[in-house]
Amino acid sequence: MSENLDKSHVDEAGESKLSDSEKGLEAALQSSDEALQKNIKSDSPSPQRLGRPHSSPPRLVTVDELLETAKGVTNMALAHEIVVNGDFRINAVELAEGSLEKRVKEIVHKAFWDCLSVQLSEDPPTYDHAIKLVGEIKETLLSFLLPGHTRLRDQITEVLDLELIKQEAENGALDISKLAEFIIGMMGTLCAPVRDEEVKKLKEIKEIVPLFRAIFSVLDLMKVDMANFAITSIRPHLMQQSVEYERKKFQEVLEKQPNSLDFVTQWLEEASNDLLTQKYKHALPAGGGATGSGDAPVLSPLSVQNYAYLKLLKWDHFRRPFPETVLMDQSRFQELQLQLEQLAILGAVLLVTLSTATPAVSGQADFAEKLKMTVKILLMDMHLPSFRLEDALTSIGEKVCLEVSSCLSLCGSSPFSINKETVLKGQLQALASPDDPIRRIVESRIFTFLETYLASGHQKLLPTVPGGLGPVQKELEEAAVKFVRLVNYNKMVFSPYYDAILSKLLLRS
Repeated sequence: MSENLDKSHVDEAGESKLSDSEKGLEAALQSSDEALQKNIKSDSPSPQRLGRPHSSPPRLVTVDELLETAKGVTNMALAHEIVVNGDFRINAVELAEGSLEKRVKEIVHKAFWDCLSVQLSEDPPTYDHAIKLVGEIKETLLSFLLPGHTRLRDQITEVLDLELIKQEAENGALDISKLAEFIIGMMGTLCAPVRDEEVKKLKEIKEIVPLFRAIFSVLDLMKVDMANFAITSIRPHLMQQSVEYERKKFQEVLEKQPNSLDFVTQWLEEASNDLLTQKYKHALPAGGGATGSGDAPVLSPLSVQNYAYLKLLKWDHFRRPFPETVLMDQSRFQELQLQLEQLAILGAVLLVTLSTATPAVSGQADFAEKLKMTVKILLMDMHLPSFRLEDALTSIGEKVCLEVSSCLSLCGSSPFSINKETVLKGQLQALASPDDPIRRIVESRIFTFLETYLASGHQKLLPTVPGGLGPVQKELEEAAVKFVRLVNYNKMVFSPYYDAILSKLLLRS
């Protein structure tokens, strides 16, 4: 390993007070709706905790403490998701078809709208429910406004003046259709472009009850749009604030559960031992005797951390508990692990094929790209339990030989012989074994690339892609950027804890 860069200093923030903006973030997170929490819970698996080492004595905690801890973890996960996941979005909650909750909701809503219909059908009409709905619509429209929208605020307040509307209703002068027309116009002004068509359709509804029902449906969508816009707007400003917030929340969890760093300690200790073993092997002379100087290999905290992160890309998620400080990103590391496994097979298939095929084929730039897309499709289900790599490689072998033969025919070259086809299919089938030399070489080069990029710190330039991986350069670089971004953010949050653990571990070694 070649990581000799100085560790960037991260100030201790466990005892610092939250600024006003941080309190605002915490309040916002605490009031997040169920859709947000479901998003986090579904993306953050919690494997069974097996064999937890008890380096810290357990202590009894109250139910209130446990609930408070759970609440802190949930809020921390929400903050983390917003910052780390650039694609994070709030989605409107859709109840499952046939569910009890959906049936109850439909019954209640139908009763409400039926009641409104009856009131408006009276002679003279009763507007009690209608005026309440207008009040709700008014508050919703005002919530969409920014501080600078003074003119729009004045318009909404003036036209949707509930006291004036009540007086008009009592005197039989209320024009509910005119109010609906103003509301639709204001919605068209405030909605995102994606909602223009839905707002336009509101103008085609002539009956009051269906119109109000449709207005509330579109307003619900606009609320979701506004929330996502707010998240996108504030994300660039949340990084440091979120780092301090996550560290503070984790410290609170650690104070209530002192053994919350046990698996992190195991993880870093394994990485340190693995690196020491590697360095001892490299330090030994060819004869296997002792080194001349007798000095033990020296590890830096940064090199151990980087190697530990690389180990997460080969983690046994079903048998081993994930380290606590990266638990919120377990699903992301699993996704990256699968992506890299798929990339290793893809790279090995392309390397074998292009090495076996004649220069007339391997020299065709579009051939490699076409072949890559074909193989990617055949490996698409690699994440499924039912996927069998041996069967997929058999299909890949057949498809690759067809593509090579077709390319040779188009180039006017000699056809692909049966012997060469047999050899190529055999080499591709051999890739099913994790011990296959070609597969191991490709995997090694992929991890070398990730290691080099991770060791380069915050440099934006990617390192040179290792030989033989040119056809999968785009996929490899995308995975590397995603991995390093994830690692660097985790370091920013938890480096004080890692430094404290490693200072003890490296002192012992």
